[in-house]
Amino acid sequence: MRRNLAARIGVWSAHHRKTAIIGWLLFVVLATVVGGASGMVEMSESEQGTGDSARAQKILDDAGLDQPADELVLVSSKTAGGWKDAARELAVAIDKTGEAQKVEPPLASKNGREALIRFQVKGDSRTAADRVQPVLDAVRDTGKVQQDVEIHQFGQASSEKWLGDLLSEDFQKAEFTAVPLALGILLVAFGAVVAALLPVGLALTACMAAFGLLSLASHQLHLFQTTYSVMFLMGLAVGVDYCLFYLRRERDERAAGHDAETALRIAAATSGRAVLVSGVTVMLAMAGMFLSGLMLFKGFALATILVVFIAMLGSVTVLPALLAWLGDRIDAGRIPLLNRRGKKGAHESGAVAGAVLRPVLARPKLFAFGAVAVLLVLAAPAVGMKTEQLGMEKQFGSDAALSVAYKKITEAFPGGPEPARVVVKADDIDSERMRGALAKFDAKSDKVTVHKAQNVAEIEVALAGNGSDARSREALADLREKRVPTAFAGTGAEVHVGGELAGSVDFNDQLKRGIVPVFAFITAVTFLLMLFCFRSYVIAVTSILLNLLSVAAAYGVMVAVFQHGWGASALGTESVGAIEGWLPLFVLVVLFGLSMDYHVFVVSRIREARDRGTDTRAAINEGIRRTAGAVTGAAAIMVAVFAVFGTLSMQDMQQMGVGLAVAVLLDATIVRMVLLPSVMALLGERNWRTPRGLRWLPHLEHGESDVRPTPQGDRHSPPVPAELRRTRA
Repeated sequence: MRRNLAARIGVWSAHHRKTAIIGWLLFVVLATVVGGASGMVEMSESEQGTGDSARAQKILDDAGLDQPADELVLVSSKTAGGWKDAARELAVAIDKTGEAQKVEPPLASKNGREALIRFQVKGDSRTAADRVQPVLDAVRDTGKVQQDVEIHQFGQASSEKWLGDLLSEDFQKAEFTAVPLALGILLVAFGAVVAALLPVGLALTACMAAFGLLSLASHQLHLFQTTYSVMFLMGLAVGVDYCLFYLRRERDERAAGHDAETALRIAAATSGRAVLVSGVTVMLAMAGMFLSGLMLFKGFALATILVVFIAMLGSVTVLPALLAWLGDRIDAGRIPLLNRRGKKGAHESGAVAGAVLRPVLARPKLFAFGAVAVLLVLAAPAVGMKTEQLGMEKQFGSDAALSVAYKKITEAFPGGPEPARVVVKADDIDSERMRGALAKFDAKSDKVTVHKAQNVAEIEVALAGNGSDARSREALADLREKRVPTAFAGTGAEVHVGGELAGSVDFNDQLKRGIVPVFAFITAVTFLLMLFCFRSYVIAVTSILLNLLSVAAAYGVMVAVFQHGWGASALGTESVGAIEGWLPLFVLVVLFGLSMDYHVFVVSRIREARDRGTDTRAAINEGIRRTAGAVTGAAAIMVAVFAVFGTLSMQDMQQMGVGLAVAVLLDATIVRMVLLPSVMALLGERNWRTPRGLRWLPHLEHGESDVRPTPQGDRHSPPVPAELRRTRA
């Protein structure tokens, strides 16, 4: 019988070890070096947004109208005027750096205890963060000398510099914490050092190669600054999981009595095939983000597709070569008490799974109802989910240095919410008709700036409210729907409204429009792939429903913790009253993709037992018990990696980490151990029924029933004859 694709790749790799291993290493090194040399290209401000506000920023970018980066330094003292000497010294120090311009004299507050120094960083504002360090040093050094005053700095350049350093530190923290955690879990799972190092090593090399290729791709599709963090998160979790599934099956087959070559071929044909199906499913699910209409998600889609593809490729190519080369040395570095196996390769986790499954399969209705009830209770808070683009104080926490500086400056020198910015482009901005239109804006409350050379005008319009509440949104809507159309009617000018609030409103509106096609795409892809893989619409539909329950529960936990603050302090975070705008769609897509890792792996093993003639309930019991160890280990690694991101500084990373960690934990326990077996037990033979109209679908074998085991004691026996090495496709 012909072998399936995964089996053919695995056999070729095992027989061409040097070619596969050296080829992988050359690919990783080449991708890393070339990508590193090219550098990453980040999104412009206009590319980060969408809609009317993005078009407004695009006009300014195209016209080359760059406002130098503004900086503010607050000097406060306990007594009125006590800041004067420090403020004068600070102004001189800032000017001497050579990086500042237009350093204004200190402006005193109403109570006289604070002074504000305004200045600009020279040069292009987009690269000001790279040049602001001397100014930061001058402010810090003055603060050390003048200890009787309190100094705080805030501005575009300093905040971008602070954010860049923070992201770098967070990424290093995630890398240096997640990798040892994954390695520790694998040591427990395999009980051997070499077996634990192999998946981590392959996952890290896959991430390195993906980083390089993503840097090259960023020259065509510009990326958001957190994209690399998202890629590493996905790459490490998925890369380790794929290797774990493959390696666990190979070791189980060896322990069951097969010789090394046969065990490897069985692992390639079964777990290797599951890895291919899972990888393709994840990549197609991620491709749904291209339909969001936002460049942010297109970058996330590209990054995750790249790293999943490379991790999948490594698992089915270089991993079999390494296993064939290592042989029984894969068990080198055994750790006492962690390398125990029972007869026929059964793990202790299988016994635990069996103990859980017995009552579940005995009373499937009760357990199905109970599992659904638990997930719906967890999902309930999601009904009141509020999303927004989190501002700086919410994003970094009220205790962050930048948040404290911003709060103190705005308290001492209140300036109201960030104004809306109306951008006007005309054929002749100085024409009589355009001058009349611009004159309709109040000179007292609105600031009009005309750039005659570029035929562009900017109008800063003050908004009522606090900048994000209902009053501010009503004022923005009135500006867009009434004031602007009325003022520029008949002028032929191109007019768009931007600003902080306008950008947030446009972003959320696009997300609401984009989530429908994205959801439709990933559900359709999941359904078709499961239908093709298992020839059963029942399996396909239940896959989607189980995924939706996991996603809903994750949403509910995120809302409970980060919007309502339930248990936030225990997790070392704080309530911000909302969920970051891009997270619901991202979490939906990621969880739909990742949950297929477990689902395909588990259901394939159940179908494998069913194809051998076992009845459905016995097949469910066997399939889940035999995959329990791999699923438990894989879930533990994913939860650990995601949880690390939940400890980072940025609120959106915390929300993403907690949401994904909770979802994977629920998916691997309640869903896979309770809900899936109970639902499949209730459906019985209907799980495998193929309607007449779909019988044209190819019948894919899930097992290796024609491979004969070698004696248990003969682990070093020579390869079996060719006729016994055939595998089913």
